[in-house]
Amino acid sequence: QVQLVESGGGLVQAGGSLRLSCAASGRTFSDYSMGWFRQAPGKEREFVAAISRYGRGTRYADSVKGRFTISRDNAKNTVYLQMNTLNSEDTVVYFCAADPGGSYSYSRLSRERNEYDYWGQGTQVTVSS
Repeated sequence: QVQLVESGGGLVQAGGSLRLSCAASGRTFSDYSMGWFRQAPGKEREFVAAISRYGRGTRYADSVKGRFTISRDNAKNTVYLQMNTLNSEDTVVYFCAADPGGSYSYSRLSRERNEYDYWGQGTQVTVSS
């Protein structure tokens, strides 16, 4: 069992930046690839970014590529999402998730939400103009 808690959401002006954090506990953090997803009202939860077990591989949705950066600090059991050049399309609830798939030599970077076994409660990001 892994528990995930997001933080860092809030109100930011368009064009501004925000950094989300996700703190993990319960199991060895480096056993999991980590992902960020987001969900708007009435829409499916969509993939944002993923990072491999030791942070050497990353994957991004086209909508955030070049603006968002995912990173992790395994010593702190924490994954981050740095969000720059924010716009109204980024006004949504963000979730972090843990994926146990893969092995020591291969870390899955899945964009499919059903590949992730553990989820945080979400944190709201609101971009004003």
